[in-house]
Amino acid sequence: MDNYTQQKRMLVDAILMLERAGIIDFNGHASWRVPGENRMLINSGASVRSALTIDDIVMTDFDGKPVDGGAVPPMEFHIHSEIYRRRADVGSVIHAHPLWSTLFSMTGNPVEPVIMQAAVIGEIMQFGEIASINTKELGEALATTLGAHRIAMLKSHGSVIAAASILEAFVLAVYLEENTQRQYLAKSLGTPTVLTPEQVATIAANLWKPNLLQKVWDYHAGKLGPV
Repeated sequence: MDNYTQQKRMLVDAILMLERAGIIDFNGHASWRVPGENRMLINSGASVRSALTIDDIVMTDFDGKPVDGGAVPPMEFHIHSEIYRRRADVGSVIHAHPLWSTLFSMTGNPVEPVIMQAAVIGEIMQFGEIASINTKELGEALATTLGAHRIAMLKSHGSVIAAASILEAFVLAVYLEENTQRQYLAKSLGTPTVLTPEQVATIAANLWKPNLLQKVWDYHAGKLGPV
């Protein structure tokens, strides 16, 4: 066991929980920035997302070079490294391929806050190029699109979540997919009610609290069973 065991365990649990929830598939990845260094922990490109262990979490530098000769990261590690280079406030990044929210990026329909949890999501940025983010240049373009926001949607591809911690990034990924699923389903009945900016501000202040974020994590962790 090394000094990063807790962070590795959290990354593993986050990926397993998102996979069980249908938000991450066989190609998703999550990372944690090593404080004060141009390094990150991330699941390896070859890892099986439905059967992940801490041995599948590797440390790389921001150029994707494994530290101490470990396994290589996913090809899209640039999503993580370029956001970290640009955003000192970001400590964790998740790239997922969620069903419901990706439908919105495919069609150009805006994601709107229709459930209270969506109040904490903030403005969702749109990366218009259909591509695998497998070069530094594409990673830089994505980071520019994301700017200071928490979430970007990659057209016909998936989501990118940037937050201060693994816990926050996980909860945002869950809330994004829950909101888009309900928005999609509600439209079959009529026009969904969208939260007003005033409602968003009030609800976000109430919901963005550590104990409530932990409650979401614990709910999904309970589905994993004994570790």
